[in-house]
Amino acid sequence: MHERHGTADRGGAVWVLVITSVAGFMAALDNLVVTTALPSIRESLGGGLEDLEWTVNAYTLTFAVLLMLGAALGDRYGRRRLFMAGLAVFTAASAAAALAPGIEELIAFRAVQGVGAAIMMPLTLTLIGHAVPPERRGAALGVFGAVTGVAVASGPLIGGALTEHISWEWIFWLNVPIGLVLLPLARLRLTESYAPKAPLDIRGTVLVSAGLFGIVYALVNTASHGWTSPLVLTGLIAGTALLGLFVRHGLRAENPMLPMRLFRGRAFLGINAASLLMFLGMFGSIFLLSQFLQNGLGHSPTEAGLRMLPWTGMPILVAPLAGYLSDRFGGRPVVVTGLALQAVGLALFALIIEPEVSYLAQLPALIIGGVGMAMYFAPAASLVLSSVRPAEQGIASGANNALREVGGALGVSVLAAVFAAQGGYGSPRLFADGTMPALWIGAGAVALGALVALLIPGRRSVGRPTPAPVAPGPVEPGQDKPGQEPRPVAV
Repeated sequence: MHERHGTADRGGAVWVLVITSVAGFMAALDNLVVTTALPSIRESLGGGLEDLEWTVNAYTLTFAVLLMLGAALGDRYGRRRLFMAGLAVFTAASAAAALAPGIEELIAFRAVQGVGAAIMMPLTLTLIGHAVPPERRGAALGVFGAVTGVAVASGPLIGGALTEHISWEWIFWLNVPIGLVLLPLARLRLTESYAPKAPLDIRGTVLVSAGLFGIVYALVNTASHGWTSPLVLTGLIAGTALLGLFVRHGLRAENPMLPMRLFRGRAFLGINAASLLMFLGMFGSIFLLSQFLQNGLGHSPTEAGLRMLPWTGMPILVAPLAGYLSDRFGGRPVVVTGLALQAVGLALFALIIEPEVSYLAQLPALIIGGVGMAMYFAPAASLVLSSVRPAEQGIASGANNALREVGGALGVSVLAAVFAAQGGYGSPRLFADGTMPALWIGAGAVALGALVALLIPGRRSVGRPTPAPVAPGPVEPGQDKPGQEPRPVAV
């Protein structure tokens, strides 16, 4: 047996769901909670555009590249033990970020936060899958998804309110008491489980980490050094080469963190490429628009967070309808429509962005973009899981979550580079001039995602993925046995 299970009664399952949902809320919240605080952080700690980029990307990059390693470590050394370790690292790094004396220290502690989240977040779903009976697992995962969705939607508002009414440091202090309460609860209420032969792909983790860092580092430095500078060119070339080696490793290694053979399937390739492009356009746009509402239009942090709710909060309202449409017509048309609407929303914002633009003029772009976001999110997880065999669903969901985070980091870097080339922080006019072409790039990326999503097979094919043409053999270490309930990594 690859797993050693504990037992959990119904009350124990409720405790697991509460503990993991609150932990997931914290990790998801920290993706966007910092966006509306960026102008205040810049005023307090100094730094330029590249420093603000790293304040966001230091978290998303470490989270993305270490997520699948975190899941494997939990399988091997104990899921409860590693969940608690990740939670402790995340909580301590949050306190350190709140106390950071300068922008460089803040960036470093944000990276450590990402390490903690990468260990903690994938194990939340594994712990739920271990504690909740199969017949109630769907409902439990639905509750977890709803809680993390609220965190993403409320991130800019919570960040704005804390920044305006207390101080920006409280976007990080907020995590500390929650973490200190969750740690003893996790020790008392979670049962330990293992998959002791789960493979650890250290080489793959190093290659993808170094490659992505090189590319993002180069993009972040384009404003200060120029696209043709040795620093930027070296980062782009070396990063691309390392990612090429990561792909080669994924094709040849026995147990890679991301088996490249999965991308031979149109469904897996389509939904993952669309997810990366969606987050590239959406995350980069939120990074700039949350600052434009303050620096360009003069709103307070709280006002900026409230004004973004029609976009970030719309999935809470529209997701049930999008889920119904997905069940009725299949996931592909819903995802394609959602991505197209998100692209239209960003394009509309690019058309009207001006230093004196009214909120009434912004609303159509925000609402259309929010509806599009909801229509993408509702069927995306199901499409990812149905694109592979049951034994590979944990790897597939983890890969999709990692690619989303990578897309977000690239989006912030690419759109900020465009912003810096065309505008700047000098005046509301300059800020609008820089944001407008960046939004067009974001809209184009999401529109390309809609086209790529057309690769996903229609409803009759999705849900019955064709097995890979390999000879039958023993289950690989760390994988689930045929017919066994898969261990989710991240959805």
